[in-house]
Amino acid sequence: MLSIDERTHIRLLMQQEIVPSIGCTEPVAVALCTAKACSVLGKRTERIEAFLSANVLKNALGVGIPGTGMTGLPIAIALGALTGNPEEGLELLKHVTPEEVEQGKRFIEEGRIEIRRQTGVTDKLYIRVRCSGGGESAVSVITGSHNHFTYIEKNGEALLDEPTTGSKEDNAGNEAPLNFRTVYQYAVESPIEELSFILEAARMNRKASGEATLHAYGHNVAGSLKNKNGLHIFGDNLHTRMLISTAGACDMRMDGALIPVMSNSGSGNQGIAATMPVLTYAESESCSDEQLIRALTMSSLLIIHIKRQLGRLSALCGCVVASTGSSCGITYLMGGAYEQIVFAAKNMIANITGMICDGAKPGCALKIASGVSTAALSAIMAIENKGVTSREGIIDEDIDRTIENLARIGNNGMQETDELVLNIMTSKLG
Repeated sequence: MLSIDERTHIRLLMQQEIVPSIGCTEPVAVALCTAKACSVLGKRTERIEAFLSANVLKNALGVGIPGTGMTGLPIAIALGALTGNPEEGLELLKHVTPEEVEQGKRFIEEGRIEIRRQTGVTDKLYIRVRCSGGGESAVSVITGSHNHFTYIEKNGEALLDEPTTGSKEDNAGNEAPLNFRTVYQYAVESPIEELSFILEAARMNRKASGEATLHAYGHNVAGSLKNKNGLHIFGDNLHTRMLISTAGACDMRMDGALIPVMSNSGSGNQGIAATMPVLTYAESESCSDEQLIRALTMSSLLIIHIKRQLGRLSALCGCVVASTGSSCGITYLMGGAYEQIVFAAKNMIANITGMICDGAKPGCALKIASGVSTAALSAIMAIENKGVTSREGIIDEDIDRTIENLARIGNNGMQETDELVLNIMTSKLG
């Protein structure tokens, strides 16, 4: 049984990592960093220079920017400079108007924005923005997590200068050491009133999923599953409904709709994939509120646990981690015990580890759908006591070492892949 202090620290960690977001978090984080620098400047911004790590660039090149009908970094930066309120955090673009978008377009056309790749930084999430105007300048830096400022400067004078060895969220998490069993114990054994906050994430993401049914967003993966051909092949069943509810919210988000979702570990898609398959299963099978809350907690906290080892941005697609969490949550709802939930996680890691991240974009909904489908299959096998064994591939007898193997592949083994993916993407843009 976890102590009260341990449960308190884990709850704090979850509340810090599960937050509302509008739009893809990387370009929105760049807009936030820009807004902060411009607010510190305190006068009309004439020029902006953005220096970004490779992974931030990768995730910001092809995704829709909320409320603009446009993709990519320039419009996000322009709106951050012209209209962004840094106090609104990752929701700072929620009030964008058509007139402001036109102002942003003119700002871009006037050549006031320069975007460069920042070399020589070890943090995969690194954003540095310098804005200038009227002979003065201001700098802001975000590292570690999408809304964590580590440096602020005006006219060469540092107003904030924190170490960049970890974010506040990471530091809070250090007080709450996690492993797979701890995740299970927290979700299954904690008083239910301490966990009920997770329902807010499910409700917000369900609303986003419902909004997605009103229009054809992105590649309309959810729509393809619901049309005549989709129903003929996949059928009108629980599996298909899980795919539709999850992919639909991702369709909407990647297309740049002005609709908030509850993110997890800096990713809206991870937050969607942590909640919607679990929620859809629970509602279809008439699970109790307590069962739903515990399953959502297990799914969401497991993602946080894995991402703390893998990092917020990685060569691996986030759906690998997110769908692993949801598979464990679904297994719990099926009546699975600890050993069967371990089977589910091992089945997932044995299956889709290696799926590359080639940036945030409408096509992410396809990967999310693949992850959800794999999550369902892994849960079905797990509840039948079928799991990939330590004799196979990267799976270890110990589930925590299996997760470490996943993280090693994403952090070390796929570095060259990550660089190649970015080179391919940037070469298309000249």
